[in-house]
Amino acid sequence: MKRLTPVFIISITISLAFILWGVIAPNNLDNITATIQGFITDQFGWFYLLAATGFLAFALILMFSPIGRIKLGKDDDEPEYNNLTWFAFLFTAGMGIGLVFWGVAEPINHFYAPPTAEVIDSPERAAAIALRYSFFHWGLHPWAIYSVVALALAYFKFRKGAPGVLSAAFEPLLGDKINGGIGTTINVIVVFATIFGVATSLGFGTAQISGGISNLFPMENSPFLQIMVIVIISVLYMGSSLTGLDRGIRILSKTNIYLAIVLMLFLLFSGPSNFIMNSFTQTLGGYLQNLVRMSFQLDTFNPESNWVQGWTIFYWAWWIAWAPFVGTFIARVSKGRTIREFIIGVIAVPTVFSALWFSVFGGTAIHLELFGNSNLMTLMEEYGTEIALFAVLQEYNFGIIMSGIAILLISSFFITSADSATFVLGMQTTNGNMNPPNSVKLMWGIVQSLTAGVLLWSGGLDALQTASIIAAFPFTIIMIFMIISLLKALRAEKIPPRKIKEYE
Repeated sequence: MKRLTPVFIISITISLAFILWGVIAPNNLDNITATIQGFITDQFGWFYLLAATGFLAFALILMFSPIGRIKLGKDDDEPEYNNLTWFAFLFTAGMGIGLVFWGVAEPINHFYAPPTAEVIDSPERAAAIALRYSFFHWGLHPWAIYSVVALALAYFKFRKGAPGVLSAAFEPLLGDKINGGIGTTINVIVVFATIFGVATSLGFGTAQISGGISNLFPMENSPFLQIMVIVIISVLYMGSSLTGLDRGIRILSKTNIYLAIVLMLFLLFSGPSNFIMNSFTQTLGGYLQNLVRMSFQLDTFNPESNWVQGWTIFYWAWWIAWAPFVGTFIARVSKGRTIREFIIGVIAVPTVFSALWFSVFGGTAIHLELFGNSNLMTLMEEYGTEIALFAVLQEYNFGIIMSGIAILLISSFFITSADSATFVLGMQTTNGNMNPPNSVKLMWGIVQSLTAGVLLWSGGLDALQTASIIAAFPFTIIMIFMIISLLKALRAEKIPPRKIKEYE
């Protein structure tokens, strides 16, 4: 890179200052960020709920409207990647480590501490609600959030020829101001949200890898082990980042899909298969039936409860913090698809896969609680949330081998997510360069790893959740204005005619 951009200089300065703060005064960092996070969730929880549901409504309206026929590119452009590779990119970037970490842990948490007090004495009712809210938190809403950002970036980049930075999506609204201080501010916020959103996921992955290692070998799941995991995985993903999008990330994304399917099929057929598929069918119906109510659910009339703040609002903030990273990456690999095809692919397919994943892993765990002698909640309280997956796998034959595969899958997700994030951060800080220099990607790789390590060191998983909620708040506002700008541009489009198939 011949000249450092203002976005790169400002972003790297803020990131290094944060890391230095965490090294010098970790307790102070934890206390201040926790105070900020508490204020945001208490005062603006309603804002996150309305925003996330609004993003979903916006995506669905575009999908069903004539605008859906517009291509993300020129009218004669064709998709760069086939559907399998595209879905692998979507799944790996959009969920990755989090899905593996929470696949067992979240349903079990909801089973023992459901959002509504009246089901505490009804295990069967608690089980149904536990899976339903897991579907809810990993279903339509997060993927709609991703789709909004990705759609705006892909539209302006491939159809309008704009730079691949998020500020370019504001040109219809701000004009030439996007090239000045306002545009720089938008892009710096994007980088900030990406670093902390990804650091949260990397922290979860680190905790689970070290938890799996300590479960398989006589080693303590200590902060030292977690830091060693970060160091080793960081070397691997920074090496992968040097190979580019079409080699390292592409190969790893497909590997992730294959490993995830192997793990899921093992538990589906080794575990209570009929119970799992019944749970999937019933919970999918309950999720769709209660979607609107859950989308606006708050603890308004039960102020002593913080269930919604601790789960739904955290998730919506986490997805929004991830949206710049995932949105940029999805946009980069979605050239040539129509808006309708894009939205269906980004929202529907991953939602169904996530629902099946929670049915298999969460359903198996709940079956063990209801009909076995397991008590996963006690294990998680004693050894950490990260141990839940391995405890379930080892209830079945070949559990040790499957635990090893799970560690390999988490590591692969870790490498791919971090690799993809260095690519996105490189794009956003080099004025949208579609192939950012390796030196820039390596710099951001180091910053990501250091940020995840500092957050784990200062406050563990709570600090990671806190950082993502804080980072998401300003970006939520940016997303709202981005939608307004995108609508303004789409209104000026000439809608392509509907294709009518001729039958002989």
